[in-house]
Amino acid sequence: MAELTVRPTVEGDFEEFMGVSSTAFLDEWVEREPYTRRSFATHRFHVAVDRGGDGSEELVGTCGILGRRVTFPGAGPTPVAAVTAVTVKPGHRRRGALTAMMRTQLHGLHETGGEAVAALWASEAPIYGRFGYGRAAHFLSLDVPADTAFRPGVDLGTDRVRQLPRERAVPLLAPVYDRVSAQWPGWLDRDELFWAMVLADLPERRQGNSELRFAVHPDGYAIFRTRRGWGDRGADGRIHVQEVVAATPVAAAALWRHLLDYDLVGGVTADVAVDDPITQLLHDPRQAVATHRDSLWVRLVDLDRALVQRRYGGPVDVVLEVSDGFCPWNAARWRLTAQADGPASVSRSGDAADLRLDVADLGAAYLGGPTLVQLAGAGRVQELTPGALVPASRAFAGTRAPHCPEVF
Repeated sequence: MAELTVRPTVEGDFEEFMGVSSTAFLDEWVEREPYTRRSFATHRFHVAVDRGGDGSEELVGTCGILGRRVTFPGAGPTPVAAVTAVTVKPGHRRRGALTAMMRTQLHGLHETGGEAVAALWASEAPIYGRFGYGRAAHFLSLDVPADTAFRPGVDLGTDRVRQLPRERAVPLLAPVYDRVSAQWPGWLDRDELFWAMVLADLPERRQGNSELRFAVHPDGYAIFRTRRGWGDRGADGRIHVQEVVAATPVAAAALWRHLLDYDLVGGVTADVAVDDPITQLLHDPRQAVATHRDSLWVRLVDLDRALVQRRYGGPVDVVLEVSDGFCPWNAARWRLTAQADGPASVSRSGDAADLRLDVADLGAAYLGGPTLVQLAGAGRVQELTPGALVPASRAFAGTRAPHCPEVF
């Protein structure tokens, strides 16, 4: 009988790894992107394999960890295990491959003292809760008609928004991105490799849209594609925004005005933060039709190390009774103490618990998104000591809705 095992990848696994992963995501792997091979060589990837009695080996599952930094509330960019390429080959599901790969990742991080927090984008929402991941960040998929008016008095500033060719625009992007990402929970850092991935512009991936276009402001930028279109009333093109990054309210207003005033365009689509200023800029906010979606799912690998890596929005002294069926070292009562915006301390406690919750719910609240009060309203957090819930919820809450503008 074949034996299912998980092992680290070796250089010769690359083609088969990418083939299995691409097929699982209903894609076709053709190597046109050199940065993908570079990522495979420099980050941590594993495969699940079936080993036959004759010594043969079939690769049936893939997973990886990218060493990224994610901005935590009040603490700036912090190392995170960015989990990616989690797939199981068709015909090999329900055999324990996914569980084995998740255990290899999470238990491995714990045993080696690796990143205290893991994060991923979930292709299917029901999968990752059973491994202790909680939905921690969300975004809005917006569709806004072109020429939609701003409310009176919006300050567009005096600086022009310039549309620049790629070679002139690209050097201007990273400094602005770094200013914004370091302050906004959920944003990832980007080195040269990850900028190459974000700015990849292969014709076969444009889906009928134009090449990437760049609108640049001294304090922001927009990356987008255009698509020609004509209807019964004339021009009806589309702008598909990849990202708008603005370090000031004026820059945000100027960039959105530039996109909405584009000639021959009937509408603009974009994935934005839940609290992106665009909906507050519009004179008629109902013109921005939005679909609410989730982005980052967060897993606290080592709860005690994770909780001290962020800052808290208010004083807190609370004993948390945490359940964790997949990483049992977290299942305990923990005392969390912190002053507003100061360092926190976490230790095991023999005192009576004030709140009871699962590690996935703690992960959901970790970036300051869903509050503990909201989770309690759904029965996911239990208040055991009257009056303990609200101050703890205020402490975990952030000043901005966590957002991750980049799928990894």
